[in-house]
Amino acid sequence: MSKDQIRQLIQNNATQEGLTGTGIDGVRLFRATQAIPCVPAVYEPSVIAIVSGAKEAVLDGHRYIYDDSRYMCCPMSMPVKAGTPTASAESPLYGVIISLDKRVMTELSMEMENTGNVIPEVKGGLRAQGIRLAAWDDAFADALLRLLQLGGNPADTAILGEARLREIYYAILKGESGSFARQAFGAGNAIARSIAHVSSHLDAPISIDDMASRAGMSRAAFHRKFKQVTTMAPIQFVKSMRLNNAAMKIAGGMSVNEAAVDVGYVSPSQFSREFRRMYGQSPRQWGDAQQFPVEMGQ
Repeated sequence: MSKDQIRQLIQNNATQEGLTGTGIDGVRLFRATQAIPCVPAVYEPSVIAIVSGAKEAVLDGHRYIYDDSRYMCCPMSMPVKAGTPTASAESPLYGVIISLDKRVMTELSMEMENTGNVIPEVKGGLRAQGIRLAAWDDAFADALLRLLQLGGNPADTAILGEARLREIYYAILKGESGSFARQAFGAGNAIARSIAHVSSHLDAPISIDDMASRAGMSRAAFHRKFKQVTTMAPIQFVKSMRLNNAAMKIAGGMSVNEAAVDVGYVSPSQFSREFRRMYGQSPRQWGDAQQFPVEMGQ
């Protein structure tokens, strides 16, 4: 019943193509009526829940398709390709994106650990790197419904918004993706801290030695652990984050040279060469070919 109510709330409020704010910090609804192929994007720490249709994400060759039976949990910034392959005017895609607040998620993870709260293990252990699909359960659906019901009332949102967000974060940590999310927000997660630093400093020089030092590991141990968590070697991850962010900026109207500098490239020729190698087109050709709102590929 909760899921039907959630679907109705989202369909009633997401009346325009693209993203729609809810008045709740970090919570946005979306609607898509066009089939969009997978394009470069960056998933920031978030949960995406679909109530109608399906979305697709590709991370390092691994394809994830999620719909109203499973929500997507991405607890760390990840360079992906994402799209809406089945959306149409006759069968629109509807859903909600919930940003994961690092401070609150960390507090909850620590509190659950301190109270001995058992979090379900991830099936397959660490093989579900970067992105995890989790089944909707009653706790998640009920918490999401209560959260979205605040959207129409500014006073309720101001007073209850943080508590309702905390409730849904708790439902996520207790759900099928709980153990996976806790890898990013629990105590001592050096890889998640390293990824957060990279994500916020793409315009600065980044070395593997510096990343390993920030994580408190040797270069060899860091490389091994990083690849275990993300499926990618650290240098490959940094390059993908830079190029995916640049591709999004170009699709949003930024010039090729500005985008290159914005993500840390000093040499325009190196940027163009690496962009073409990853996407099969020059940055200018790729930008000219984009015809969809950049946020709809996310």
